Amino acid sequence: MNAFLRWFFVFISEMLKGFKEIVSGISQGFMQIFNIKNYIKIFKSYSTQFSAVSWVLAIIAIIIVVAIWVLLFFLIIFAIRKYIRFRHSIVSNEDLLEEISLLQRRVMKMAKEKDEIMAMKVAQIGLATGNGNFALDTNAAYISDSGAEGEGEEGEGKIAEEGVIMTNERRFTKLLDVDNFYKHSYTPPQYDDSITLEQFCDNFRNFACSKMNLYYEINTVRLFVAGMASTKLIILQGISGTGKTSLPYSFGKYLGVDTTIASVQPSWRDRTELFGYFNEFTKNYNETEFLKRVYAAGYNDDINFVLLDEMNIARIEYYFAEMLSILEMPNADEWELDIVSNVWSTDPEKIPRGKLHIPQNIWYVGTANNDDSTYAISDKVYDRAQPINLDAKGVQFEAPATEHVTVSFSHLNALFEEAFEKYPISQENLKKIHQLDLWVIEKLRVAFGNRIIKQMSLFVPVYVACGGDELDGIDYVLATKIFRKFESLNLAMLRDELKELIVYMNKSFGKGKMKESIEYLERLRKLF
Repeated sequence: MNAFLRWFFVFISEMLKGFKEIVSGISQGFMQIFNIKNYIKIFKSYSTQFSAVSWVLAIIAIIIVVAIWVLLFFLIIFAIRKYIRFRHSIVSNEDLLEEISLLQRRVMKMAKEKDEIMAMKVAQIGLATGNGNFALDTNAAYISDSGAEGEGEEGEGKIAEEGVIMTNERRFTKLLDVDNFYKHSYTPPQYDDSITLEQFCDNFRNFACSKMNLYYEINTVRLFVAGMASTKLIILQGISGTGKTSLPYSFGKYLGVDTTIASVQPSWRDRTELFGYFNEFTKNYNETEFLKRVYAAGYNDDINFVLLDEMNIARIEYYFAEMLSILEMPNADEWELDIVSNVWSTDPEKIPRGKLHIPQNIWYVGTANNDDSTYAISDKVYDRAQPINLDAKGVQFEAPATEHVTVSFSHLNALFEEAFEKYPISQENLKKIHQLDLWVIEKLRVAFGNRIIKQMSLFVPVYVACGGDELDGIDYVLATKIFRKFESLNLAMLRDELKELIVYMNKSFGKGKMKESIEYLERLRKLF
């Protein structure tokens, strides 16, 4: 036994000596590496023999070696810090998972308690429970909101009759006020139905100047009115301070019907921001001014405007998606939007079956900026809208004092219809547009599309009726609706094709005739 112990002691001692040698060797190695005195001694012994070039090389070598060691030191520090952060992240994730598990257990416990409370309430009001399902007691007339049995129409409960929930409660406060106003207080105005489109534009320009100190080029007004004829969605875009917001606002003043302004917020994600929503807790519908204006437009024959200010500060395809689809339907009788899923007996008159009919006498005008705080407007939106560029401030001018006018939607629509018949796009220009379409498809793989051609056929006649020129109207639609699509192409590789397109348009439509389009194409060539 003693021999074994002596052997084991010697065996372990020799092994530990090995570890000692490793530690000692590492420490001696570091001491050797950072033995500055030895380096100085060696340098002094050789420096006496250095030439000028040797001195320079020696200094450079010392700097490089020091830099390498400093770099290694920082890399080691960085690796240690990264490892510590990684470990901290793992620990945090583990704590988070543990908290989630705890919350799940609490939720399950609360759900169980809720089911038990619900079962107790159901038992109190005469419902039988079994296997988790509820069955109506045949002796119960109806169920009141408080959970007690009701007493017919005098109670505060609800009973369904032919799909309508009978109740004394009101969930639409603002819309019911609109109903009350138009039923008991509203008197239709005396409309001026003798005005022409050209007078309509000229008078607005003079009104904005004389009454509001706002100055617009007559062409801008013509484009706006022509845009109203081609679509219900108009996008005013351009630099700040050019009158994007004031244009629809002043149009409302000119018509004697104030424009409703909805300031778009970055958080808007769905249609509830515009049309509101039903609050299940308060049992009230959160109504917006946008909803109120759309609803009220169904009662009158006015020309109504809703301004979506800074419309692309949120994604238009999210909060305006359903309206984009509805406004594309060819039959205006189908312009309906689901507001609520059920029908109450006290709901507003113009929301039958929980659906709101979108009237035709209202336009949605959006202002858009192109900067880092906004989203790019997609082709889906541009194709359904009429963009109008406001890139310069209006020049101040003198105008005669002009009062506002009262024009009905019916008369304005009749003026549009008259313009469609009186000033259709000429067959010659239609042929040129078709040939241009084929050229663009072949060279640039971009098609005009039936929707844009239809909008052009509505836009141009009204633009002419407002006092504009047919080619100018065609030019504007091409620049804002067709050539705008080129921005999504690899224009750096298409500079020659753009130059050919400019030559083709000058040859086809006449040199200098398509000024707006050619200026836009030239700008694209310079950008890329």
